[in-house]
Amino acid sequence: MIRCYILFLLPLFFFIKEEQRQYVIQGYAQGTDYTIKYFAADSVVSKAEIDSILVLIDSSMSLYKPYSQINKFNNSEAGLRLDKHFQKVIKRSFEISKDTRGKFDVTVAPLVQAWGFGAKAISGFPDSLEIKRLLEFTGMKYLRLKKDYLSKWRPEVKVDLNGIAQGYSVDVVADHLISRGLKSFVVEIGGELRMKGPKPDGTAFRVGIEGPSPVANAEPVMRHVVALNEGAITTSGNYRKFLQRGSKKITHLIDPKTGYPLENTMISVTVYAKDAITADGYDNALMGMDMKSALAFVAVRKGMEVYMIYHRPDGSVADTLSKGFKRIIAD
Repeated sequence: MIRCYILFLLPLFFFIKEEQRQYVIQGYAQGTDYTIKYFAADSVVSKAEIDSILVLIDSSMSLYKPYSQINKFNNSEAGLRLDKHFQKVIKRSFEISKDTRGKFDVTVAPLVQAWGFGAKAISGFPDSLEIKRLLEFTGMKYLRLKKDYLSKWRPEVKVDLNGIAQGYSVDVVADHLISRGLKSFVVEIGGELRMKGPKPDGTAFRVGIEGPSPVANAEPVMRHVVALNEGAITTSGNYRKFLQRGSKKITHLIDPKTGYPLENTMISVTVYAKDAITADGYDNALMGMDMKSALAFVAVRKGMEVYMIYHRPDGSVADTLSKGFKRIIAD
């Protein structure tokens, strides 16, 4: 995922009224780093608590853990009874897949692996015959969720929740902070964020949105800063995570309809929503649309806003945003 950055101008132990301090927890989980910043009179959440939550989610949905429930499902013949984390994520996946007419599809796992973005190394890219074969068992229609049991029509069907599980993880941690009585915080995992505020001094949280540099082969730059009191921000893009095939870049975002990596004008999509699982699930789907279609899609969905960076027909880079996103831009 592309990173959004938490911008805090307060020192680590800046005292304000009611002796509220800013506490910081940092660590590594789910193949990336995380940062949690919250305001409280005393330390009420430990790093051990956060790590235990994230380890439990990894045990459920990480393709990189051989013992995880998702790997047990993928290796099963007909299906599996799910834990609460897997069940919630797959249920939301069905909803987003239906809403995006299949642009979001968790059954792309075999295609993701074939193109070199899975848990195992590959020796070469797939040919058209292999893609055709993999498409025979790609599609949410091959899955069925009944209560806590997820069944599949064919044993070859496998799921990959990397396009939504990290957003869910952010929500689980955020909900844990709320359960501990915290009213002002930011949770960031691998660039996916959710915040609740405002800060105790009454100001909004400021979040930096990254984008590609206008200079070729240069490091990404901060394109905008947004100010938020509550909600989630996630970003999906193709300029960081890719493989090289000669002079051509192969993006990690796979079109579930064609079986091939996306090839369109989109560079990155940043989504604002009330929770991170929603933002995270939709950002990949919007990457599969053209700019006008994505704007129209978001315009009729309450509580969702979008900022997009894309290529013009002449190859130059441009950006655009929904009306609601304009209102949260700070500078």
